[in-house]
Amino acid sequence: MTGPVTSPTFTIGHRYRGRVDVSHLDLFRFRDVSPAEWGDLEPYFEDAVIFVEWPEAGAGVLPPVRAAVRLEHGGGDLRLVTIEDDGDPGFRHGD
Repeated sequence: MTGPVTSPTFTIGHRYRGRVDVSHLDLFRFRDVSPAEWGDLEPYFEDAVIFVEWPEAGAGVLPPVRAAVRLEHGGGDLRLVTIEDDGDPGFRHGD
């Protein structure tokens, strides 16, 4: 996939088609995900890599996490990226 990627805040999710499809969900507006809402979200999880912002809203409903990615401001133009695989720290990289 090439082209801009935008936040799905107002649409809840985007699906990007490519060699491997990527789904990007933003659950910020949810307090929790009801079974009816899960029915609307479920297609995003079919045959795709999924990134979920604010996943705590989907606790107990979302599939198990395979990796958690945390982005932090490191001052100035520095961003810190922490990747945890099944809860074990993987690596931390600032760019």
